[in-house]
Amino acid sequence: MAATKTSYAIISLGGKQYRVREGERLLVDRLKTDEGKPFNPVVLFLGGDGDGTRSARAEVTAKVVGHVLGDKIRIGKRRPKSGYRKQTGFRAHLSQIEIQSIGGAPKRATTASVPAAEQEAPAPKARAEPKAAPTAVVPAPVQPPRGYGDFTVADIAEKSKRWKVEQLEAALKFEQKNANRKGAIAALESALAAKQE
Repeated sequence: MAATKTSYAIISLGGKQYRVREGERLLVDRLKTDEGKPFNPVVLFLGGDGDGTRSARAEVTAKVVGHVLGDKIRIGKRRPKSGYRKQTGFRAHLSQIEIQSIGGAPKRATTASVPAAEQEAPAPKARAEPKAAPTAVVPAPVQPPRGYGDFTVADIAEKSKRWKVEQLEAALKFEQKNANRKGAIAALESALAAKQE
């Protein structure tokens, strides 16, 4: 469909739809395209002179004129009878675009028109790395029972009778290194002696 003076297109940008004509400028949500560079938005519909087509093969060319901030929107919050008032503002990040042409089929790059240096070379095959020998499982170091730092001497004396030998030894090391409570050390040593008999 050739572009006529009354032709228009409906394009999709950032999840929103816009009705555009050639030479028209509009503000859209911020685009990743740099300023001054052309791009081709998704064309949903072409129309004009009383007829319309749903054409996925048509092309619309647009150019990013600049990136701007939208008008400031004032947001006010207040609560009655308490004196609470708060104001904030918001400015949307927008891009100004200009529609350069409507209609025509998109140009597809052929391999003959692309220089040989830019053509993709086949990716080299990754070498298979030799499998590492299975490592021996290292047992985790034995630690005192969970929450041991919060136990009182009475708790330690009562609960240490049910602990394993490794837990008793770890608790004794912890006690000698950190807390150094005589009653707890004596309770742990007696429980350890009872377990070893």
